[in-house]
Amino acid sequence: MSFSYSPPAARLGGHAWLFQRIPCASTPSDGQYEEMRGSSRAALFNNYYWGNPHGPVEMLERFILHKFNLKQLFTKDEMLKVTTWKNRDEFVEIFKSACGHLEAGFAVEGREVDSTHHSYILASMLSLPNNGRILPGRGYPKTGLLMNVLAVIFMKGNCVAKEDIWRFLKKMGMYPGRKHLVFGDPKKLFTQNLVRLKYLVYQQVPGSDPPCHEFLWGPEAHTETNKLKVLKFLSRVNKASLAYFSSLYEISKRDEVERAQTTGAAKDGCTAKPSAVSMATDPTASSSPVDV
Repeated sequence: MSFSYSPPAARLGGHAWLFQRIPCASTPSDGQYEEMRGSSRAALFNNYYWGNPHGPVEMLERFILHKFNLKQLFTKDEMLKVTTWKNRDEFVEIFKSACGHLEAGFAVEGREVDSTHHSYILASMLSLPNNGRILPGRGYPKTGLLMNVLAVIFMKGNCVAKEDIWRFLKKMGMYPGRKHLVFGDPKKLFTQNLVRLKYLVYQQVPGSDPPCHEFLWGPEAHTETNKLKVLKFLSRVNKASLAYFSSLYEISKRDEVERAQTTGAAKDGCTAKPSAVSMATDPTASSSPVDV
């Protein structure tokens, strides 16, 4: 059985443009990607960030992202001024909603770093360089986009054709070779930057003629996250229980059990056979691609 799901705009607030109808199935097919909505994500983005804000939650989201872009902390007093003092009694809920939307859109979370002055930062959920920006300087986090691509790879059977990723990104207003307002050049991001950082593997399909290329999870993705965490992120984005992704949930649980068993075996071998462990943990010990 196959089905697709479109995240409700009310849940994602102004970041609804970041997510389209994502196919979910035990054996996803290429045709499911054609069901995704074709509305202009770029237009929605421009309207959200440069148009008039709709309510205190969106105002606060813009302010927090602006502070992130400037690499500055933000305080509770500043946020109260942004959301206007008349919303003071509702501030906790407003802040919670804003953080929830930013988590769904960018895979970042608000963290208090100074309890005396109530200062906060946005922190990437993965250890991407520059707090999720990847490249030095100002900019917005790429973590949420990476988490979505990791989810697509998982749902497509642990590897996905390059064309499917480009099709996925085009539905979000991103095109290879064309600079995106938030994420830059997606082709460079996914075939160079994230490959160099080992979050993705980009390789030619063995035996393909003419040559075809595919994406897989990279070693760092395996180290910092797992299928279950990616699935939980996807469920939060879609405001759906894990039961909705039942087949994928079962796969992710089996993967975690196998991962735990492998880790346990490696620890046991560490005492008896140190040299064997070195071979098992050395990513260069095998020439086969990273498996999920």
